[in-house]
Formats: sequence, C-alpha cells, structure tokens
Amino acid sequence: MLELRETALAILASTDAQSKVKQLHHLFDEYQLGRVGLAISRTLEDRSLNLPGRPSKPELVPPLEVPKRRMDTLEGRAILLHSLAHIEFNAMNLALDAIWRFSDMPQAYYEDWLKVAKEESYHFSLVNEHMQSLGYCYGDFPAHNSLWEMVERTSDAVIARMALVPRTMEARGLDAVPGIRDRFKQVKESRAVEILEIILHDEIGHVLIGNRWFNFLCSKAGLSPIATYRDLARKYCAPTLRGPFNVEARKQAGFTSEELSILGVI
Repeated sequence: MLELRETALAILASTDAQSKVKQLHHLFDEYQLGRVGLAISRTLEDRSLNLPGRPSKPELVPPLEVPKRRMDTLEGRAILLHSLAHIEFNAMNLALDAIWRFSDMPQAYYEDWLKVAKEESYHFSLVNEHMQSLGYCYGDFPAHNSLWEMVERTSDAVIARMALVPRTMEARGLDAVPGIRDRFKQVKESRAVEILEIILHDEIGHVLIGNRWFNFLCSKAGLSPIATYRDLARKYCAPTLRGPFNVEARKQAGFTSEELSILGVI
C-alpha cells in the first residue's frame, strides 16, 4: 500500500512536470478510494534528494530579469501566462512539501494539502495547455523563484510555513489575479480570462486552508495570531504587504477584520 507522505516526497522529487501532475492525480484518486495509508508521526529524510524536482527549463533568474509582460504582442501575453504557470508549478510543489515535511499534524491537515496540490496541478495544466495553443510551453522563458525561496526558509517550522506561504505569498495572488484577468479581458483573450477565474476561486480556498492551520497552531500553543504573524514575518524576512488588496477575496479566505484593519483596507 502507498503511504501518503512518503509518496508526496517522491512526487516532489520528480523532475518531469507532466509526470509529476499524473503521479499526483493518481495519488489523490487512490487516497480517495482508501488505498493510501497515512503515517503522521513518521520521520522522513530528503538528504539524497534535490528538492523540488524541476525540469531543466525554465532558467531561474532574479525577479527583475524576468522578461517584460507586454499585452500588445502574442509573445508578451505568453510571457505573462508563463509566469502564471511557474507560480502554479511551484504551488503544486509547496503543497507536496507541506504534506511530507511536517509530521504529527491532524489527518485533515494532510488531506487539505493533498487537495491543494491536486488543484494547483490542475491550474498548471490549464495554463500550460493554453500556452501551447498559442505556440509556447512551460520552460520557454526565464522565471524567478521567490515563492520557493520562502518555502525553503520556512522548512523548520510548520507554523512559519502556514503563516508566510499560503497566507502571505499566495494571498498576494488574491490581490494580483483580478488585475491580470482584466488585462486579458482588454485584449479579448477569453480562455485566459476563464482560467484566471478558476484560479482565483480555488486560491481563495487555498489561502483559507493556510489560515485554518495557522490559527489552529496558534490556538494549540496559546499564541496571539496577530503578534505571532508579526514576529514570524520579521524572523523569516517576509515581503512587506502592499496594496491594492482584494478585500472581498481576503475575507472569504478567512482573514479577520482586525487583520484587514492592520493592512489599512477597512
């Protein structure tokens, strides 16, 4: 019988993007059928693995070296789609990492992140297939690695991971996606608009999962979520949050009125 966390680690190490997606969907389906075990207290090691497994392309460069995303050319639109595909690829990997890396969490935690991993892989496939319809594919352009760098920085503590990856880095996507969607609307690229609507809907749920487990860990340890988040953001050098913010999406994703007030949006 497969074991969920061990298999998640093996899929994370896979270097072929399409194979990673197929393996993940198989794991999800098998888990739903009760054919996958879960050893929550097992200690797993990644010493011999190069994580995350990724294809030889795209080339990873500093954020300022990523090509400009002009909307008035086909290539410019493909570059923007490529950046979205790269985000979704990394998001799939971060969900797999959340499953294998952190032991002794409730069963629902692992099930939540398995669902997130599957949905992120679906988003990646949607964007990549649309790029292919335009004559491009994942790996054709350079990309930056900021999201995964935060995953690596928070590898020592699940509370830091929940605070600073889903509810910080991914929550920025809630703010950014509507603007990107509207740019595609302006050039009448309806399929891209449809895909971005799917991504925005699902990402609200992903950030909600991050909020759920961050607040669970704070409650379990008797910590103030507001003060704890502030301390973790400082300790792990999280990016400063700047608007405009998608207030309605953030509310749906579980941010409290006090948290939104600190952002200066209510």
